[in-house]
Amino acid sequence: MPEEEPHAIRVHLDRLLAERGMTLTELSAQVGITVVNLSVLKNDRAKAIRFSTLSRICEVLQCQPGDVITHDPGEPA
Repeated sequence: MPEEEPHAIRVHLDRLLAERGMTLTELSAQVGITVVNLSVLKNDRAKAIRFSTLSRICEVLQCQPGDVITHDPGEPA
């Protein structure tokens, strides 16, 4: 199995969920994707995200894409 390429993208679902008093399960139900897939995203193990999924997350959490993901070139995974 090939080794994962390091990247500097960070996902901030933990913080956003805590700020809104929402669980991953609640977000999953409202966004329409599985808890497992959201967990992969939340734990920085995702290799990609569909714009439609990111849009739905932003709608539910009432935020912007930059609130969900950021680029931190000083800290590759």
